[in-house]
Amino acid sequence: MDAFYASVEQRDHPEYKNKPLVVGGSPQGRGVVAAASYEARKFGIHSAMPASRAVKLCPNAIFVKPRFDVYKEVSHQIREIFFDYTDLVEPLSLDEAYLDVTENLKQNPSATLIAREIKNRVKQETGLTASAGVASNKFLAKIASDLDKPDGLSIITPQEAEEFIEKLPIGDFYGVGKATQKKMLTLGIKTGADLKTWDEIELVKQFGKSGHHYYRIARGIDNRQVKPNRIRKSIGKERTFSEDISDLEWIDNFLDELSVKIAESMKKLDATGKTITLKARYKNFETVTRSSTLHHFTNDPKEIAKIAKILLQETETGAREVRLLGISVSSLNLTEGGVIGEQLEIPFNESQNDITRKHSRR
Repeated sequence: MDAFYASVEQRDHPEYKNKPLVVGGSPQGRGVVAAASYEARKFGIHSAMPASRAVKLCPNAIFVKPRFDVYKEVSHQIREIFFDYTDLVEPLSLDEAYLDVTENLKQNPSATLIAREIKNRVKQETGLTASAGVASNKFLAKIASDLDKPDGLSIITPQEAEEFIEKLPIGDFYGVGKATQKKMLTLGIKTGADLKTWDEIELVKQFGKSGHHYYRIARGIDNRQVKPNRIRKSIGKERTFSEDISDLEWIDNFLDELSVKIAESMKKLDATGKTITLKARYKNFETVTRSSTLHHFTNDPKEIAKIAKILLQETETGAREVRLLGISVSSLNLTEGGVIGEQLEIPFNESQNDITRKHSRR
């Protein structure tokens, strides 16, 4: 994601757009910059910088406190988009992940077209821009993703990899920190071509076990697999509207369409679920969720839509305009790409109703 925290704040607060924005601690204290908008970066402000230093570089910068609950929510929304294409998703942080799309759920043979489609969906569904790097391994894909920010899409083909790495300044190598860069420069290693002239034994003598890694990446070799580090807990979709909506008939039709898309995603994974959650965000950005847990598993779009519409009645949608609506299905039973077997329920205070409701408000 491009300047993720700052971009979320500029999206949610139009008065911050096109202005130098710093997300982090107060410049009056010992605060640290967590993120800076591209407008702030022009003044030399960057993450991990003391806020007191940032305000000296740009006295007119706007400082706001982080809203990590919101960033996590947006991150989850983006990750659900990834899961529409592959279950091989390895998050690095809230705003970055590796995807292996060699075999993908869309059966699309082009990683470049998949990356473009994901970027477009992220923009459409979150209002934020992302940059993507497409390559045959993690090392090259990571470097490619940083080449053309913001809103970039860069491809490094296997045929281009060797020449690209040879021309790359050593400071741009992912995994080469400032201390290592400084040492390499003292050894005359300024580019990938310089690094490539060193044999593996000498690199290990200079840099320890990391020398093996530097030897391989100088040749474009990175055999690390994309390793998903969590089991998918839910399948869902949501949309932020270009205009705030209060028309209940339109919303009913939208929930029908959304339920069909969710059911299609579930069937591709041979997944069913018990808990259906509706999310609504009002015009003033207040977000509410309503959930219902069934006593059986389902991936039927009509049943998902029916429950979502019942839950909608428990919100103020219609009386209040909404800017976002979403549905997710959790308590999953997955037979591909996840847990095999049925997830059991412990019936605490179970009522005679077929549906047990759970309310939450954020």
